[in-house]
Amino acid sequence: MGMSPTSRVLTGLSSLALAAAGFAATAAPAQADQPSSEFAGQTHPYRHGVVPTKEAGAATAGKRTTNLNFGGGVDGIGVTTGAPKVYLVFWGSQWGTQGTDSNGYTTLSGDPSGIAVRAQQLFKGLGTNNETWSGVMTQYCQGITKGATSCPSTAAHVGYPTGGALAGVWVDPSAAAPGQATGNQIANEAIKAAGHFGNTTAAANRNVQYVVLSPTGTHPDGFNTSSGNFCAWHDWNGDSTLSGGAAASPYGDIAFTNDPYVTDMGTSCGQNYVNTGSAGLLDGVTMVYGHEYSETVTDQNPAGGWTDSSGAENADKCAWKGTGGVGGAQNVTFATGSFAMQGTWANDYNGGAGGCEISHPVVP
Repeated sequence: MGMSPTSRVLTGLSSLALAAAGFAATAAPAQADQPSSEFAGQTHPYRHGVVPTKEAGAATAGKRTTNLNFGGGVDGIGVTTGAPKVYLVFWGSQWGTQGTDSNGYTTLSGDPSGIAVRAQQLFKGLGTNNETWSGVMTQYCQGITKGATSCPSTAAHVGYPTGGALAGVWVDPSAAAPGQATGNQIANEAIKAAGHFGNTTAAANRNVQYVVLSPTGTHPDGFNTSSGNFCAWHDWNGDSTLSGGAAASPYGDIAFTNDPYVTDMGTSCGQNYVNTGSAGLLDGVTMVYGHEYSETVTDQNPAGGWTDSSGAENADKCAWKGTGGVGGAQNVTFATGSFAMQGTWANDYNGGAGGCEISHPVVP
């Protein structure tokens, strides 16, 4: 998906036994990258790093085999180089009455699946319990030659979310979230959130991502409609291909994610993908949200970060790959609980041939 710098778009777990990640799996047979399945039936380039529905992504799941390469950066930004910060934005009055549970998490009366608490647990847990799911991402960097597939130790690498990535939670009930928000509207909500949190300079937003969560029953950018066979995507405010156009920011570049109410799509977006019964009802939530997080830190202003020859990002290449093993989806334990997560692509796996991993030593 070749694009000009102004139209490039922004667009994931150690197992319970982290030490078991010996990376001894056999390499996948050599083959060319397949067409980008996450864009199947879609013509919207701003849906970068989009998670396809399980059905739409099945044809090419786990088949991409060429490594990622560095895109040269957009506005000087390729990857998240500091400790990643995630701000959760619950958009719209439909989320209902706000409360607080016994663990201090924000609860919402209009959240029948309990997505709000699960999202907070996930992002608060990243970078805790010595987890090395996040370590896979730390091998990538910026400040190197465009097209490079590896990073010298001296380069600015993706930061590790030590002690947790969750930096803030905001419930914005000022108006109802749109029934079918455009990309521009989602970007503007992220910009509004930046102002709410006091992140009013480019420097304050350099290692930040705003996760815009829409309430149940809404269809942001066509989610859960015939035109939206996807579960989530990420982008940045300056992408001129956004539906509705780029969104002007007085606070520098703003990385944001369109995270719909994933459970509205049931098994198509990962429900019970790893765990059976009630234990797996939110599997898709953590897999999808982790997918987009990992892609934002490695390709913050897409496609200035890391993508392969088909435009796929690190999590795209490992989406719906199956469960277990070195790179399949599985439960990962953070300090805040156990979460179903997918593997992400590691260029340095298998002697540099690349592959999906669930765990990787943290690169300083």
